[in-house]
Amino acid sequence: MGKTNILLVEDEKSVASFVATELSFENYQVEEAYDGEQALDLFFQDDSKWDLILLDWMLPKLNGLEICRRIRKKSLVPIIIMTARDYIGDKVAGLDGGADDYITKPFEIEELLARVRVAIRRRESYSAAPASHVYTAGDLVLDTEKRTASRHNETFDLTQREFDLLATLMRNEGKVLTRDELLSKVWGFDYMGQTNIVDVYIRYLRKKVDNSETEKLIHTVRGVGYALRVEK
Repeated sequence: MGKTNILLVEDEKSVASFVATELSFENYQVEEAYDGEQALDLFFQDDSKWDLILLDWMLPKLNGLEICRRIRKKSLVPIIIMTARDYIGDKVAGLDGGADDYITKPFEIEELLARVRVAIRRRESYSAAPASHVYTAGDLVLDTEKRTASRHNETFDLTQREFDLLATLMRNEGKVLTRDELLSKVWGFDYMGQTNIVDVYIRYLRKKVDNSETEKLIHTVRGVGYALRVEK
């Protein structure tokens, strides 16, 4: 297997150099971009090449959120946003814009490396999964090959993390999964972010899957966790 290719987008060259050096020590192949336009140019030269993108938010020419949105139209490559913006609304905007994870500056390099490992491991696990499979629960249909979800034959948009969470619930239809189980399966066992992230994403999913429906599919089991099931 060849090296893991990471696109590092950071306008502060001293920071970029430091992070790239640390990543290279972990045997990652890193290319650097210093503004939004350069980042998109490098990415779209060969969008299948990249295994991960580390993306600063505040960039010249195009900001990180816009880059994230443009890449998401073409690719599901994992994206970790790095930024000094720690307002919760910014975090939500970044995740809703398609980012898989969010790390606030200043950060410890060990934490960043851990998040990189989680993102790449999850990408590899999905690549090793069966090429095509369709899951159904009542009128909800999830296609893991096309990465689509629909209800009543109407497709709704999901971020990559929302899709992975819904896929996990559907693969375990009827089974109650604890928050810790969902954290391990969807975010990775060494996820270092806030533990209430599962509850946040369940709320996101409910707004898209259940919000206007009489029959609710995503259920809370108090004191235990969550389950996706069709009530008889």
